[in-house]
Amino acid sequence: MYRKNLALVAHDNRKIDLIEWVEYNKDRLIKHKLVCTGTTGRMVEKATGIDVTTLKSGPLGGDQQMGALIAEGKIDILIFFWDPMQPQPHDVDVKALLRISSLYNIPTACNRSTADFLISSPLFESSYIPAPQSFDEYLNRPL
Repeated sequence: MYRKNLALVAHDNRKIDLIEWVEYNKDRLIKHKLVCTGTTGRMVEKATGIDVTTLKSGPLGGDQQMGALIAEGKIDILIFFWDPMQPQPHDVDVKALLRISSLYNIPTACNRSTADFLISSPLFESSYIPAPQSFDEYLNRPL
């Protein structure tokens, strides 16, 4: 089995959904490294007992920290339960995080159904190198 680095982020109105999802999938997730933004990380640890690397809270720079980890190749999958019905004071950071996950071709789930599909994939338990996103990446890919 290949150990993945999973990023978990949730807006306030979706934190309970994410906690329930993590609890339901605890046996699969505990085999991997979890990285969370502040409050989400503390809630995941408290509810599940799973060790979590916790960044700053999203509005205090956690979303940007997570984006930096993605850009550095340190995140394999982003699970981001965001609330499309609530305006976020740090909406620019939220959009930047989603943009960076797309730019770096990171599998991203924005709801529970998609998260279930991601962790149910045979690729979840194995090594996976995303396809190049640009011509420069294509030329510099490992052979």
